[in-house]
Amino acid sequence: MLRATRHVLVATAAVAMSVCAFAIAPATVAPDFTLRTTDGPNLRLQEQRGRVVMVNFWATWCGPCRKEMPQLNRLYDKYKSSGFVLLGVNVDEDTRNAVAVAAKLGVKFPVLLDTDKKTSQAYDLNAMPSTVLIDRDGRVRHVHRGYVDGTEDTYEAQIRALLKE
Repeated sequence: MLRATRHVLVATAAVAMSVCAFAIAPATVAPDFTLRTTDGPNLRLQEQRGRVVMVNFWATWCGPCRKEMPQLNRLYDKYKSSGFVLLGVNVDEDTRNAVAVAAKLGVKFPVLLDTDKKTSQAYDLNAMPSTVLIDRDGRVRHVHRGYVDGTEDTYEAQIRALLKE
């Protein structure tokens, strides 16, 4: 009995450590990815080094995601000429639906397609939307899970601070 309990505890600890090892957290290097854009070409995160990058994971079925889009457009328009990049990573399996909803919402920033969910898994996606702010050196600085009115004010303050660094 003691031996079985020990095996269960060791296995549980190993799983917990592996989950923690992959969890996205501030000060960690942002996992690199290459995803196809809705326009066709691929975009690689690592190619954005030297810029402040916001990665926003969203889905067409997510109400808060849709509500957040106009605010993200505003931030993108305001800071894109200052070295800011906003990447919308759509997690839907039906890319046609993602393209249609992005067009309907007037999304101005690049929309990337994560149909196989590998990027979402690398970023430990567990809430929708999820937003990650990455500094010019490629390190995660801020992680936001979900969206409520006013979150965009926090985004803007964090973007401004990172652009000043």
